[in-house]
Amino acid sequence: MNSASSRARTLKTVGALGMAAATAVLMTGCGQSPDSATSAATSEAAKVVPQKQTTSPSASARLTEDQQERKKVLDATKVTFDDAATTATGEVAGGKLVDLDLEGVDDDDQDQSPSPTGSGSPTGSASPTGSASPSGTGSPSASPGSEGPIWVAEVAEKDGTVHTVRINAVDGKVIEARVDANQDADDKKQTADRLAQATQTPQQAAKVATEKKKGTVTSVGLDDNDGKGVVWQVDVVGSDWKKTTFDVDAKTDTIVREETDND
Repeated sequence: MNSASSRARTLKTVGALGMAAATAVLMTGCGQSPDSATSAATSEAAKVVPQKQTTSPSASARLTEDQQERKKVLDATKVTFDDAATTATGEVAGGKLVDLDLEGVDDDDQDQSPSPTGSGSPTGSASPTGSASPSGTGSPSASPGSEGPIWVAEVAEKDGTVHTVRINAVDGKVIEARVDANQDADDKKQTADRLAQATQTPQQAAKVATEKKKGTVTSVGLDDNDGKGVVWQVDVVGSDWKKTTFDVDAKTDTIVREETDND
């Protein structure tokens, strides 16, 4: 009995060792032990976390302040330069466009286009009004809201009398149309003379500029070319949100100057 019992214990021990060996082989065949699996998982997690923390800045974060402002205004603008020009000239019988700017885009003289309340609009916001324009020729005003973009146009009569027309750049409605009060005889004569020299329209100048640089027209204005005739000064904002200014000869439709603002 003692010999048989000893032999049984020996067989159990051998069987246990065999199972342990088989388990070790099996774990080796799987490629990793439980400890190594845990270690690998920890290593993989360590790889993921830094990637989330070191993502590159967004495209908007790399834009300059001016570029971000252009993007903000143009993203909200639904009325194109051409449509705004048509609306503006329609407010003045026989009128011709002298200047058209999208307020809030690279404005240096925003306070020169006063709101109906008499104060400037440096943020590009429209002043709420609910009455017809002071000149009595404009359509009833429509407020685009405090942050809405606005087209500000100057339209001249044949004698050079300039009217300011403000247009909601989202829905195209006229906010205000009025005669500029601060004009004297010399101002009117200068405007009339420049228009007489400009045989090409602002729309034609805008087309020349956008053929040279694809983008959105944000400003067109008639200006003197250092005593060499007149030019249409056209601002175009490209897909990179940089602004390029073109001076387009108002007689020949040729570009006489080009300058890009990298800010």
